[in-house]
Amino acid sequence: MGLTSNEKSLHIVMFPWLAMGHLIPFLHFSKILAEKGHKISYISTPRNLSRLPKIPPKLSHIINLVSLPFPKVESLPELAESSMDIPHQKAQFLKIAFDLLESPLVTFLETTTPRVDWIIFDYASHWVPSVASKFGVSTAYFSLFTAATQAFLGPPSLLDGKIIRSTAEDFCQVPEWVPFESDIVYRLHEVTKYTEGAISNESGVSDTVRFLASVDGCDLVLFRTSFEFEPEWFNLVCELYQKPVIPIGVLPPKNDDFDDYENWDFVKKWLDEQKVGSVVFVALGSEATLSQLEIGELALGLEHSGLPFFWVLRKPITELTQTLPDGFRERVKGRGVVYLGWAPQVRILSHSSIGGFLTHCGWNSAIEGLAFGRVLIFFPVMNDQGLNVRLLSGKKLGVEIPRNEKDGSFTSDSVAKSVKLAMVSEGGEQIRKNAREMKGLWSVMVNTNVQRMSSQKTR
Repeated sequence: MGLTSNEKSLHIVMFPWLAMGHLIPFLHFSKILAEKGHKISYISTPRNLSRLPKIPPKLSHIINLVSLPFPKVESLPELAESSMDIPHQKAQFLKIAFDLLESPLVTFLETTTPRVDWIIFDYASHWVPSVASKFGVSTAYFSLFTAATQAFLGPPSLLDGKIIRSTAEDFCQVPEWVPFESDIVYRLHEVTKYTEGAISNESGVSDTVRFLASVDGCDLVLFRTSFEFEPEWFNLVCELYQKPVIPIGVLPPKNDDFDDYENWDFVKKWLDEQKVGSVVFVALGSEATLSQLEIGELALGLEHSGLPFFWVLRKPITELTQTLPDGFRERVKGRGVVYLGWAPQVRILSHSSIGGFLTHCGWNSAIEGLAFGRVLIFFPVMNDQGLNVRLLSGKKLGVEIPRNEKDGSFTSDSVAKSVKLAMVSEGGEQIRKNAREMKGLWSVMVNTNVQRMSSQKTR
């Protein structure tokens, strides 16, 4: 559906953070905006643009991929342009490179035609509003996090430094600005990795400051969520931000998100041979790094569950023999697949044989799993994942694998029991039913509200 006679065609710049879990939703939103007749300049670096799914031919004339050279940063490996290319300990150095894109972005704004009306930006580029204001361009911060996560981070007024959370323990309690009862907090083992970025200063700006400054400086906040899904948290962020806030829906995956994939015939053949709803899909994202012990316990847990599984591991082949238990692959042959490298997650989740999704519970992955009605088995690793687990557990949409609160350790037995509870046990039937119902609910939770953007007052 295109523009009405009363709507203005906009030139919108999309500027996502350098992570596939951000690049893809920004592209998805770009397609929605382009389908309404708006011109899109989607800006990123060469290697990241090459990783994106192909733009549908009907939109290729209106979505322009703009490549900015990736800045040289000594502490980053060669060809590392995304968070998936580096260990999480180097994330702050990737942000140094990202901040260096400010100058070429300014050049683009100075030279591009037609004039840019809006920049939709990500949390890491907190400097975008000040740059845009010099050109009279409006800005929208696009949050790829739940309203609960953003509310947990706090209001922009925290930038004055009166309240400082500097230890892991500080993140393990309900913030004072949350006025209602809540259990959405980090566990100690979850927050340790988060605080490395939240309070770390290698890039000169902590992640917490980037989040708060992005909200503080923008004209409009967009959320990849819906009011119906988390009403109390959405109302809270509106109160905390004191500026226009629009939920655009969860942007569930669509059929045209399925790119050609050279190994799909092999994957599909194996999935086709399994019973409907019987397979556990296991994927812990492109950034999570597990220890040898953790991978071993996960492997044994999947084996002991007795259920078929398709496990995507991003470990190189040379490391596989060092991480999987002796004889594991032989014992599960035919029932379980350990797949090395990148795999088409959305396409696999869409297959009828998949019943459950063992996931780190990044918001992107949670949306993809629930969009196809798959029950979730939670294994949070870093960033916002623990908060997402608390939110989704409270809505009884999945089962969390029990872990030691302090060090995050767990056993293969806890993995097996959690998988069986989610997938086949009588006690998990209501959870499975709730997850199936999300398929229909989220498919209609798309509210782009482009007209609201058109009517927002520009600078």
